[in-house]
Amino acid sequence: MKRIALMTSGGDCPGLNACIRAVVRDASARTVEVLGVKGGLRGLRDGDYHLMGPRDVSGIIQQGGTILGTGRFPEFEEPAVRAECAARLRGAGAEGLVSVGGNGSMSGMAVFAKETGFPVVGVPKSIDNDIYGTDYSIGYDTALNTALEAIDRIRDTAASHERVFFVEVMGRASGFLALEAGLAGGAEEIIIPEEETRIEDVASRIVAGRQKGKTSSIVVVAEAEQPGRSFEMAAEFTRLSGLECRVCVLGYVQRGGRPTARDRILAQVLGAEALEALLSGVRCVMAGVMEGKVAFTPLFDVAERSRGLGATELELARRVARE
Repeated sequence: MKRIALMTSGGDCPGLNACIRAVVRDASARTVEVLGVKGGLRGLRDGDYHLMGPRDVSGIIQQGGTILGTGRFPEFEEPAVRAECAARLRGAGAEGLVSVGGNGSMSGMAVFAKETGFPVVGVPKSIDNDIYGTDYSIGYDTALNTALEAIDRIRDTAASHERVFFVEVMGRASGFLALEAGLAGGAEEIIIPEEETRIEDVASRIVAGRQKGKTSSIVVVAEAEQPGRSFEMAAEFTRLSGLECRVCVLGYVQRGGRPTARDRILAQVLGAEALEALLSGVRCVMAGVMEGKVAFTPLFDVAERSRGLGATELELARRVARE
């Protein structure tokens, strides 16, 4: 291959620029040209492509977001639009595509590659960390540390005022972020979408903790499909327990900011491995890391499956928090 395209799609997250930098500079070292696709899938359809060289990615490794831009593009679900994207890429001289995205992007790329025959290798990014085929997704570690820092700060106030705080983190249908932030932050309760939790039981356990001498508590809530649901939970909790309660919704602050060292390294490794796979003739796979080693998973497997939570971490969080 003499020329490839590079795209970021879906939601933004920390580490994307580190991945872009690695692909562009590694490709340059191999005398392969890189076309940066602006604006995600919409830019793919519109032919918004720009040649990128090493100087175009200088000074971006520490920046959050993506210099290529990103966004949702529902029209990509139409076969005619996918065919137009492939035609645009071929017309621009691109012989392959590195697509950095989440679950939706990987699903779309699987169909795109099958229908059009265009070579695609995916790179997983998601603060939800719910993508099948990788133990960690780009952006997750930074979001986790952002949530943890907030929990640590909130605990100071909770302890000072002897209050209960409900801290809501992002995560859609995945509880990874809530579980690990809660475990690392010593939360008394963790509410995740993978498991039904009765607020009556939460209230009962926290009241029991008060009787053991606890003066404040942190409840970490995964937003699930209803962002802001912690307000309703907190109101019901206060009604049941009689304890004063506050809510903090972290929201989009978890998606931005400087990526951690772990995210920067992961992004560069996966970006370079995706490029290597593409140049080696590997097609329709996602580059991930499993048990400390780079692994390639067919895009259709990524699209059809999801990662499950570790029951061990959840049980540990519960045992140590309630004493």
